[in-house]
Amino acid sequence: MSTKSPDDGTELLELLGDTYVQDILAATSQGQKSARELSSELEADISTIYRRVDDMLEYELLVERTQIVDDGSHHSVYKANIDHVDIDIEDGEFIVGVKVHESPAERFTRIWDDIREI
Repeated sequence: MSTKSPDDGTELLELLGDTYVQDILAATSQGQKSARELSSELEADISTIYRRVDDMLEYELLVERTQIVDDGSHHSVYKANIDHVDIDIEDGEFIVGVKVHESPAERFTRIWDDIREI
């Protein structure tokens, strides 16, 4: 699931309810984008994009990669990292789970760690 897991799920629900977050997820689900590209595409201040991206990285909703350009400079690009979101209500509390993309190597490591815990 995600790196940060709030006790009652309301923080994650609030984050997912944010229009900028939804737009960033939609844009980055089609391919990786820089903060500048997102700012231009979504017509949002760059500071707003960076704040939302930081929050989304905490929950692993995005993956950050460094992209090196021909002149040798580099910048971060972001790609959506969600397979699906589950929302359950148990004992009056929201339980929110995010299923993130997982590479074969990550999947093997997770399974191996689960086996070792048995």
